[in-house]
This record gives sequence, C-alpha cells and structure tokens, in this order.
Amino acid sequence: MRVRAKPLVGVVTLLALVGVLGVVVVVNTLAGNLQLPRLGPACTVKADGEVTLDTVQMANAATIAAVGVRRGMPEQAVVIALATAFQESKLENLDDGDRDSVGLFQQRPSQGWGTVEQIKDPRYAAGKFYSGLKKVKGWQEMRVTDAAQKVQRSAYPEAYEKWADESRVLAAALTGRATGAVECTVSGTPAVRGAEAATTLLASLKLDWGKKLPSTAPAARAAGLTVEVANANIGWRYAHWLVSHASATGLERVRFGDLEWHAPEGKWQPVTDGSGSVTSQVVAEVFS
Repeated sequence: MRVRAKPLVGVVTLLALVGVLGVVVVVNTLAGNLQLPRLGPACTVKADGEVTLDTVQMANAATIAAVGVRRGMPEQAVVIALATAFQESKLENLDDGDRDSVGLFQQRPSQGWGTVEQIKDPRYAAGKFYSGLKKVKGWQEMRVTDAAQKVQRSAYPEAYEKWADESRVLAAALTGRATGAVECTVSGTPAVRGAEAATTLLASLKLDWGKKLPSTAPAARAAGLTVEVANANIGWRYAHWLVSHASATGLERVRFGDLEWHAPEGKWQPVTDGSGSVTSQVVAEVFS
C-alpha cells in the first residue's frame, strides 16, 4: 500500500503555525506582565567600542583588571592580560586544557606557574601573568600579541592580537577611564541577600583590591557599603567592578555621581530622588 505523505506534512505545518500564533497572542495579551527568559550575554561594555559578555566572564575580566591596577600596572598591561585570557580561556576559569593547563590563563603547574589550586584562583593567576609581563623588556611598545607571547610562549603566537580591540574596550571601562560603561542585567532570585550579601560583597572587594581598596563603611539607606574615592576615575573603577560582580554578590543597586545602576534593568540612569551628585562615594546596596 502506498502512503501519501504530503497531507500529513501539511497538517504538521499547520499545527506548528497555530502554536506560534498562540504564543504571539499570549505575549501580546500579557504585554508588560510576562518576563521571558533573557537570551544571550547579560553584560554590555561600551567605551569607544562595544563588548558583550556573560556574568561569569565579566566578573573574571573585572578581577583581572583590579589585580593589574592594584599592582600599579598601566592600562596597556590590563589590555594585554585581558587579550591573553580571552584567547586562552574565553575569560572562563577552566578546570583543564592542553596537557596540564588550567585556569583563566591556561598556566601549567609543570612549568612552574604554581599548584593547580593556586592557578585556579583568578587573582593568583592574574598576578603571575603580570609578574611575567613585567619581566619582558620593552613590553609597553610591543603589539599586544607579541607581549602576550613573551609571557605565554604559545604554539599560536599571533592568536592574541584578534582580542586586542575587545580588551581595549574592557580596560578603558574597568580602569575607570570611561563613565557608566559596564551594564549588567541581573534577574531572578539573588544569590545572597541582606547582611550575608553585604559581607560577601566586602570580602570580594578586599580579595581583588587588597590594600588599594579605599576606606569603606556600611551603606546609609540599606544593607551594603560605601567606598570613599578621591576622584571620578577611581569612582568609576569601583562602580564598574561592583556591577561586574553583581550576579554573585546579591547586589541590587550602585550609585556614583549623578548616575545609578539597578540590577533588574541593568542600565545606568540619572539619579531622580533629588539627592544630588555625590562624587566622593560609590554606594552599593544589596537585596534585602
């Protein structure tokens, strides 16, 4: 017996079309009330260019930049470190890699970079990279890929250069040279709340910034903290770091100057509560 397939295909197509139309009707009916899952990267960085990352990548990039600033390295060093981590791990703290390589920079215990546990600490790994870079004579004048290769000794010495533009965008924002440049949308249930979140936030700040961290105090309005800063450049350095780490620290709101970032919207917006512009403090509030 011969079966005719075309009518069956037509019925399936029609049912699929009805299903799609049903979803459209539901979305339109519930406009403003239905929150669909966010697709794609949650963070956008704009500073003479644009880079999109997920929250894990963003937090790792911010830590790499913080370690560089804490060590007194110039912005170009941060660019080189970020380009290296982009190429080696896509800014993810990997558990494995080529041979015994691990971590953000795919450093190898067998080559003297440290133990697996040490290299898996992003702050340690970034510090080891900057130490290696500092030993390279004339690295400041080199192309990004040439300076990175002197440290990494990769089988693909030209590979780092393709990440140079993205790394310059990130470095401009994370060293504080750009204003309101890091925007991350954090939705869903906070990882931590209240006093626990405030404690987690302060601990993370101290781990990344160490003795470079200015004085801090509890936030005046809600659970959180304030960071005393000397100028706008330093202020944006910390404001961008806070937003970059918001997903894991229960951060709800960051305010600096006349701008404010709020987790669900993920955008820097003008402050509207009449409190005025405060450029001596970065204020961070966590979810209660």
